[in-house]
Amino acid sequence: MPDAAARLRAPSSTLLTVTAVVIGLAGLALGAAGAWLVVLGGSWYYLAAGLGLIIAAVLLPRGSGAGLWVYALVVALTLAWALWEVGFDWWPLAARGDVFFVIGVFLLTPWVARALARRNAAGVAPARGFLGVVLLAFLLAAAVSWTRDPTRVEGTVPAPTAAAAAPASAAPAGPAPPKEDWTAYGGNGMGQRYSALGQITPANVGQLQEAWHFRTGDVRGQSGDPEETTFEVTPLKIGDKLFLCTPHQSVVALNATTGEQIWRYTPEIRRPLALQHLTCRGLSYDPGSAVRPAIASTASPAAPAAPAPAGGGDCDAKLFMPTADGRVIALNPEGGKPCMRFGGGSGQIDLWKNMPNVRPGAYYSTSPVVVTRSLVIVGGTVLDNASTKETSGVIRAFDIDTGALVWNWDSGNPDDTAPIAADRTYTANSPNSWSISSVDEALGMVYVPTGNQPPDQWGGKRTEGAERYSSSVVALDLATGRVRWSFQTVHHDLWDYDVPSQPSLVDLRVGSDTVPALVQPTKQGELFVLDRRDGKPVVKVHERPAPQGAAEGDHTSLTQPVSDLSFDPPALTPADMWGGTVFDQLACRIAFHRLRYEGRYTPPSTEGSLIYPGNFGVFNWGSIAVDPQRQLAFTTPASLAFVSKLIPRKDDTSLYVQGKNRPNDSLPALNENFGAPFAVQLSAFTSVFGLPCQAPPWGHVAGADLRTGRVVWKHKNGTVRDSSPLPLPFAMGVPNLGGPVMTAGGVAFLSGTLDQYVRAYDVANGKELWRSRLPAGGQATPMTYSGGDGRQYVLVAAGGHGSLGTRTGDHVIAYALPKR
Repeated sequence: MPDAAARLRAPSSTLLTVTAVVIGLAGLALGAAGAWLVVLGGSWYYLAAGLGLIIAAVLLPRGSGAGLWVYALVVALTLAWALWEVGFDWWPLAARGDVFFVIGVFLLTPWVARALARRNAAGVAPARGFLGVVLLAFLLAAAVSWTRDPTRVEGTVPAPTAAAAAPASAAPAGPAPPKEDWTAYGGNGMGQRYSALGQITPANVGQLQEAWHFRTGDVRGQSGDPEETTFEVTPLKIGDKLFLCTPHQSVVALNATTGEQIWRYTPEIRRPLALQHLTCRGLSYDPGSAVRPAIASTASPAAPAAPAPAGGGDCDAKLFMPTADGRVIALNPEGGKPCMRFGGGSGQIDLWKNMPNVRPGAYYSTSPVVVTRSLVIVGGTVLDNASTKETSGVIRAFDIDTGALVWNWDSGNPDDTAPIAADRTYTANSPNSWSISSVDEALGMVYVPTGNQPPDQWGGKRTEGAERYSSSVVALDLATGRVRWSFQTVHHDLWDYDVPSQPSLVDLRVGSDTVPALVQPTKQGELFVLDRRDGKPVVKVHERPAPQGAAEGDHTSLTQPVSDLSFDPPALTPADMWGGTVFDQLACRIAFHRLRYEGRYTPPSTEGSLIYPGNFGVFNWGSIAVDPQRQLAFTTPASLAFVSKLIPRKDDTSLYVQGKNRPNDSLPALNENFGAPFAVQLSAFTSVFGLPCQAPPWGHVAGADLRTGRVVWKHKNGTVRDSSPLPLPFAMGVPNLGGPVMTAGGVAFLSGTLDQYVRAYDVANGKELWRSRLPAGGQATPMTYSGGDGRQYVLVAAGGHGSLGTRTGDHVIAYALPKR
């Protein structure tokens, strides 16, 4: 039988051997991948660390303290290198040191100490002491970094003065709606997402509680739903009613004070539909002829608006609902029945009329239409990256009472805006406007954010009109539809940087002057502040050199416009690569070096290009909120990198990207670009574990002074509670999809972060004041109104977002202060 000493040595030997194997395998992985990184021109650290771990793994089973010394030196090297690369920044620091720290702590445990002692190992105590000191230093560095945020900007916005609080409009955009209501998607036609209500303040917002909760019954997962089926609605509040639409196109009226359903209308949608997106962001409201005569009509002299019949006809006031099959339906707000006079007796207009390349689901409006005193102005989404033979992105204005076409602006034929002849079609494959437009009726202009001519990532055959008006904000004359001015936010767009956000109109006090301004957020992070009379910059814009070298048959612009008010994130470097551990962080560094990347506007390429910021945008359709009194923009900048890879096409029929394993009922041509020389693969730049390859934070809230172009405050925003495998509420700063709303009470609200919360902020300094857990993703823009009981309500739609993976639902939730 073995003696007692042998029995004691056996488990000790096994423990040391297993520990050494783990360290050795880690060293082999780091060393091999680190050598690859060195060949690619990257850091030597990983190769050196890997070799150090291999040496430690060889020495440890021999019972020598040298193994601990070598391991301690590797940890010390890691700490010094990490601090040199990222400083005291917690998440990048943690990714570099977490594995080393955990193994180091294990090496200091009594089990390992006893295993080494039983071998009479020499020099163990000093080695353990040195390793302990190094681990303590790592712990102290982590503790210091936990309290710091290198991206944070601290500041305070001064409260409005008495003079500033007075209206400051040299050219008012029209009569303001009652402050108790929310009459358009952005609050009013100016798209400010601002309410004059002030009952909720920073002092009492913490008392908000759920007042009522309505379920629409409309949930994702029905037959034919695309992946991106989303509940993005911002309801309207008119009088004592709320009006909203659901992803599957139902229109619902609720009692604004109790949340009880009053009526519901569900149109029959023509199927099948080859949709990329299925949503409805909102409705539009016409108060009717009893209100409109207060200010002169802006209808075209060539096609004046027909007078309303005595008594207002079948319905004088109207709601307008854009549908997924390419129609606009007019409904009576009182009962939800179609207004049959609109559309010549049908209660609707067909947006496919005079369109080329008719394919169900290839054109529809996901965003609310613009309503003026005499016109309904309609844009629509055109399929991205399906083919070069898509329908038209024409903008059309219809008579608000009859639905008759008044004018049409077609970027392929921009000067001929008279109603198109019955036997003609609009220009195929032209830039569209899928987002929300704004209107200034006093100046007689509608401001249209435009997209690209498909395909997005290759522009070798774009037309002159597409080059001139794509990725722009275009000011159209309300009377004629002609271009008054246009401002291009990116030249020859190859990055899907279409203008996604509704322009916000605000009168800015610049020195002694009042300037009627337009603030245009973009996906690349600019806030272009323009004079909305002529499109001239109020905040300076510079043309900066851009990377060159587009794919075969294409070109790039030599320069790109950059605003002095910009949230464009700094260019990525190898040190910005991140992961949950040092291993996936290293994999991200290898991927970074293998991709083409020369900063913002790196052209798409066949080897794969890193696009940062990606087409998710720094800003997207949620836009920003603007306080006209404080002259402040409440913004939600996000920063996520994407990969764009061009796939050469050999014919116009094969599926090069979707392949045979595409999801059921998905769009068969998505990203195939039939008719172009390249298909495109688009993906988020993530690690093998699905984490972003770039270090957090990925999302912020920020306040910007629109007069000076200065970012006053900026804080990371949101947690990974609903994005990580474990529901850990780490405040890492997550992206947001859905806009904010600001109030005269000095409080802003936001629900669109990837964690399921609605939050309230102090607009003066950005401090989070209150949050409430939502039952689903809140990827919509909240709104606020005054109920019949005199309380100010905050309303949130929580239904999730299909392609973002947030929890789906059908919730509409109202919050208010407790009843007195």
